[in-house]
Amino acid sequence: MNLDCVAGEPVVNQNYFQDHPLFGFVDWSLRGIGQVVFQNNPLSGLIILAALFFNSWIYGSICILGVVVGTATAIALRADSGLIRDGLFGFNGALVGLALVAFTSENFRTGAVPSLYLAVYIVFAAAMTTIVFSSLSTLLGPYKVAALTMPFVLVGWLFLFAVLKFDNIEAGPLAKPVSPDQYVEGVAYVLPTWYMGIGNAIGQIFFQDNWISGYFIIIGIAVHSRIGAGMALIGATLAALVAVIFGAPEGAIRDGLYGYNAALTAMALGGVFLVLTWRGLIYTLFGVVVTTWLWASVAIFLEPIGMPVLTSTFVIVTWLMLIGAYGFSSLTPIPPAEATTPEDNRRRFLAAGGTRDSKVTMA
Repeated sequence: MNLDCVAGEPVVNQNYFQDHPLFGFVDWSLRGIGQVVFQNNPLSGLIILAALFFNSWIYGSICILGVVVGTATAIALRADSGLIRDGLFGFNGALVGLALVAFTSENFRTGAVPSLYLAVYIVFAAAMTTIVFSSLSTLLGPYKVAALTMPFVLVGWLFLFAVLKFDNIEAGPLAKPVSPDQYVEGVAYVLPTWYMGIGNAIGQIFFQDNWISGYFIIIGIAVHSRIGAGMALIGATLAALVAVIFGAPEGAIRDGLYGYNAALTAMALGGVFLVLTWRGLIYTLFGVVVTTWLWASVAIFLEPIGMPVLTSTFVIVTWLMLIGAYGFSSLTPIPPAEATTPEDNRRRFLAAGGTRDSKVTMA
């Protein structure tokens, strides 16, 4: 609920769907889908979900399963109601469900209908992300940084490893390359390298190997934050540029593998958890470049065991740079509890005086 004051008296403004006893759960779940890309907005979540269904009804359905299980688990365990209503217990569950289908399917692009065994497996994995989210949030609280998608990364890796030992869950061929070494070298960069690579980079955040879906996701982000959408495009574009300059395989760039972590880093540092100033923008772009290189590094490291990078490089770079930002007086980090949209964060920062010391009055 939002509080305003009329004649000095607090007035409660109810968000009809978010606070509705029946439709509230739908609102929270849609927000959970949007929170994958930092959008606390049910309409953004709905558009993103539509983008998934545009590519594959299987992925769209699994996304719903994951976010519902993650959110329901938080409700059953009586987690913080504000975090539940903002969708923060659902987004990791959605991602882990998508990952388990993507990497156990013969066709990565559309996924395959999960068996009963895999469906049960996904339910447990999604529920586990809720517990890990709470654990990491508690551990990271003193450092004033969010858990981000690390619950998904940890649970995703652990559950993907275990699949290899269960005969009743098809491990799949991991047909989608997970490392730049798996692509043909020497292929020329052409126009589709760029527009498909940028779109695929956004789509790959949700395991969508479909560049059109990626641009639909951008629309979903823009509904809530135009700066957020712009930063996602900047992150994906800069990642593609860096990969081209350093001679990365064309196929990996076109598939968006260099860009999806970079796009998330750009959004997180570019206004959500760091006030967007010109110094903050330079800091963000630096993080995007490092994230691009780190994806290749971690991919090579994980290749022998056949594990995907997931969003690990985004989390590593963002954590390090946000914790470090508290030591730099030219930057103004925003604690997770105070973070909203880049536009609103900047407005509050300027209204509070526009200096580093003003951050304490931003809430």
